[in-house]
Amino acid sequence: MTSRKSLIRQSHFLGTKLRNLRKRHGLTIEDLSARCIRIDPEYAPSVSYLSMIERGKRVPSEAMLEVISEVFQKPLLWFLDDEPAPEATTPAKGNSGGISGMPLEPGFLFSQDILQIAIPELLSQTGVSGQQFAHLLIRAYQEHHQNHFPDLERAAEDIGQRRMPLSTQDLLELIAQQGYKVDWFDEPAQPKMDNTGITTHQLRSSYMKGANTLMLNRHLKQAPTRLKYELATYIGRRVLHRSEYNEQSMTIGGSQNWQQRQSHSHIEAADVLAAWRDFECSFFAGALLCPKAPFRQLLDRYGYSIDIHRQIEVSPAVAMRRMTAVSSYPHWHYFDAYSPGKLKAVYRGNGIPLPWGNMRTVDDPCQHWAVFRKLSESNANSSAQISVLHVNGQPRIYCCDSVRVQDLANNPHVLCAGIDLNPALEAQGHNANELAELVKQNCSENGGSALLPSALRQPLTSVAKILNIGWIEQGMASPAHLICAKGSECPRNPSCYG
Repeated sequence: MTSRKSLIRQSHFLGTKLRNLRKRHGLTIEDLSARCIRIDPEYAPSVSYLSMIERGKRVPSEAMLEVISEVFQKPLLWFLDDEPAPEATTPAKGNSGGISGMPLEPGFLFSQDILQIAIPELLSQTGVSGQQFAHLLIRAYQEHHQNHFPDLERAAEDIGQRRMPLSTQDLLELIAQQGYKVDWFDEPAQPKMDNTGITTHQLRSSYMKGANTLMLNRHLKQAPTRLKYELATYIGRRVLHRSEYNEQSMTIGGSQNWQQRQSHSHIEAADVLAAWRDFECSFFAGALLCPKAPFRQLLDRYGYSIDIHRQIEVSPAVAMRRMTAVSSYPHWHYFDAYSPGKLKAVYRGNGIPLPWGNMRTVDDPCQHWAVFRKLSESNANSSAQISVLHVNGQPRIYCCDSVRVQDLANNPHVLCAGIDLNPALEAQGHNANELAELVKQNCSENGGSALLPSALRQPLTSVAKILNIGWIEQGMASPAHLICAKGSECPRNPSCYG
């Protein structure tokens, strides 16, 4: 028999293991409690007690743990610290994107009170600002939910009535309905160094004057798609958040769209709240300009062409971001990249690693990522690329389409939308890992890039037709590229970095 004290000291991973095991078997807490009762009503845990075990608030008795062990056909010791296997303790992501999580054990060290004390200290020592941390949290939340926010979609549809396209005049009328008055100001773009040390030009494009007067920079008249996005965003502010943000302005270029206040070296609750409202209003603007049902129908009609933005008179950035939200295929990624290595916007519904940081520059970025190669080109046409990248020890096949654009502050940048092809290949009964390994070997033997082997052409052609994404077949017409998360991990032979 294990003593009570001994069980407590070996149980730090118990809650995490139990929660992950239960979810991997598709059981609710109610299901698990009912199964335990059928085995032994006397020692079966209740629903509330199971919840406390999973959160690290309670440690079950040995008799109770034996009942749980029998449900899952695991030895009792499996639940204790003796075997903290990674697959047992790492939170299951399911189909959600982003990087893998980690077990927050021992649970008492990750209590809300301790984290509230430790996180500001951590950010202060690492030089991460509260605003940067807030955007990292929001990106993780967005990826976990795979860009699905039905309440924001509904709010936008209630205002726009699913009309598409909306003209500038339509949006000005909607602005007036929200109680805004519109006026104009003149102000040129200014050089601005962001928190990564990169200098770009920044244009203040709009701000609130008083409670109800929206001031718009006359430069926006030269860019109607950007004007429409800003109007849609301010509509979102009024619809979603009635409280006023008179100190806020919107900018083009620099590090963030909203410039609320000076970025702090420590975290403040206001930073997180402002960043979240920024995200909500931006998502609302996209949903207003590209309502889900009609936009998906248009994408299906034109094979998810990047040029679809011209038909509905929105910016390519809005159209490409909305692709990731309205597509029935969940495994998308999206980057908005500025030279020399700054990601201003990131979405990874497929868990693809970042080619660069979005809070700092990376010393050895892989130069073969499509988004990196496009930055060095002057060609503004979209270009598709098939890539192979190792993720968590397995090769994965990606396809993306990239376009080089210039913002209203005259900063060139590259927009890239892409998908993870492995899940689509697996759905068709193919062994995606074997096919990816074949492409990787073929590229490695040919200096890092090569035309796709014939064994992959038919499966990818089928996937392209099923997903109805035209630029997959466009990417197949060019050599596939072997890429890496960082230059120090270069898989090419010879290595790019010697």
